Amino acid sequence: MYRNLIALGIAAVVAIGAASSSPVRQYKNLKVLPPDIPSARLQRIMVDEFNDGLGVGCGFCHAEEKGSHKLDYTSDAKPEKSIAREMMRMTLKINKKFFQVHRPGIGDSLMIVNCSSCHHGQPRPDIGAE
Repeated sequence: MYRNLIALGIAAVVAIGAASSSPVRQYKNLKVLPPDIPSARLQRIMVDEFNDGLGVGCGFCHAEEKGSHKLDYTSDAKPEKSIAREMMRMTLKINKKFFQVHRPGIGDSLMIVNCSSCHHGQPRPDIGAE
């Protein structure tokens, strides 16, 4: 009985050690978000901030691979991707300067101003009467 318990304990320690030493994925061509961002957080940002905040799908910012309908997430071919990066930088600056969010991060619950603040689920914000 004790042997089984000891073997189970050793197996648990080995499994925890293996999980903690697994390599962190490094995403390519992230310029505002950290390249080692956890995939679950990146997915949440893309869905909550962009898909929901702007009411768009992934293809709005991400170009298709040549000869395919598969998206090339590292490509900078679409100008919307560059605009999205500028918008992320802008919201980070606004939250830090005007709302004293000390270490603002895209997708953080502390962010007062985010994509939805201006876009309200639309690809282009309504800037009012001109």
